[in-house]
Amino acid sequence: MGKYFGTDGFRGKAGEGLTAEHAYKIGRFLGWYYSRSHRAQIVVGKDTRRSSYMLEYAISAGMAASGADVYLLHVTTTPSVSYVTRTDGFDCGVMISASHNPFYDNGIKLMNREGEKMDEATIALVEDYLDGKLEVDGSLWEELPLAAGEEVGAVIDHSAGRNRYIGYLISLAMYSFKGKRIALDCANGSSWNIAPHVFAALGAEVHVINNQPDGLNINRDAGSTHMEGLQKFVRENKMDVGFAFDGDADRCLAVDENGDLVDGDKIMYLYACYMKGRGKLVNNKVVTTVMSNFGLYKALTEAGIDFAKTKVGDKYVYEHMVAHGDRIGGEQSGHIIFSKYARTGDGILTALKVMEVMLAKKQTLSKLCEPMTVYPQVLINVRVKDKAAAQADPAVQEAVQAVSDELGDTGRILVRESGTEPLIRVMVEAPSQEQCRLLAERVVEVIRAQGHERA
Repeated sequence: MGKYFGTDGFRGKAGEGLTAEHAYKIGRFLGWYYSRSHRAQIVVGKDTRRSSYMLEYAISAGMAASGADVYLLHVTTTPSVSYVTRTDGFDCGVMISASHNPFYDNGIKLMNREGEKMDEATIALVEDYLDGKLEVDGSLWEELPLAAGEEVGAVIDHSAGRNRYIGYLISLAMYSFKGKRIALDCANGSSWNIAPHVFAALGAEVHVINNQPDGLNINRDAGSTHMEGLQKFVRENKMDVGFAFDGDADRCLAVDENGDLVDGDKIMYLYACYMKGRGKLVNNKVVTTVMSNFGLYKALTEAGIDFAKTKVGDKYVYEHMVAHGDRIGGEQSGHIIFSKYARTGDGILTALKVMEVMLAKKQTLSKLCEPMTVYPQVLINVRVKDKAAAQADPAVQEAVQAVSDELGDTGRILVRESGTEPLIRVMVEAPSQEQCRLLAERVVEVIRAQGHERA
């Protein structure tokens, strides 16, 4: 990860960690970089938070000042920007969003012409320009040239692209949703003016909550990070199923007809089993991160399905899928990637795929998830002086191995370094919550006894 950009873009408190000046300079770089051989065309989308307008205008001004034409999708989802970028032939795409974060945070996500996350080499150049030390093609650029006259870029409404994305989603459904009562939690975010139209067009009786964004209420006690509201709504209103999205709708979690949570692990399990049954599960494999629940791996093994584990982050899941030609992967948090249809996690697409399995199998969501048992989990974070030293300590490794041996095939322990903080994360999954706690604390005590904890 770089100085400004992490695994999911440039993220920070709007107006402080991420300013309009940052956005303008990023726009200046992108407009110049992609216009070196032709007039670049760049598509921009944003979520509903108040600061998204400030950042949209700033980045667009920077692009136009460097000679690029800017196409605005306005309020839309991250996966829609990915889709429009690759299908309309744009040089790159930009999404302004801090995903599931509160309104006061914001972010800038960059995509290449294929709608994938921008490559690290180009991100490094963006960061160099922000720091005033840009070198491209053997030349140093303290400042970039401004376009003038007819070379100045235009800013163009492209809401038609968002509408085509809606049509694309509708076209992917294999069954009518007529007769199904479906609840949607739009998190007062990007999906509020897209998801209800998709489900209504497919014939569902749609009930929507958290679909009145005011710029400040995105993700507030709503969406995929606050499932209790949707669970209560599904139970009280006797819905067949509920789906919750995050602020930019690249995540989806579900609620079954009983109001019980169906997380990303369960969604991957039920869809992988559905694909395998139809002979469509390429490589017979699901790509997960190391944070997926032990119960998912047991259920996949029992279903005769292989799995891979990557580092935490949908970026790493997607990279593995591309490298090996896999069709489904994702995270427990609801970032699910269906590589045949999308280049990124897509919450609305995920909801459509869950509906497809329910309708094809003629089963409730709870029944489809029944074979998978979620194991209790305990996660303890230890603030340390040196992450690498703590991980490499022989005494710590011995304690971890002892816990692993004790669990055998009834659970697992995972000790990893935080990617953004001076933390060692000790996670244990076991048949009972109490066993998880005891085993995790045993390892934490060794880390502390060895003097690694930061005061």
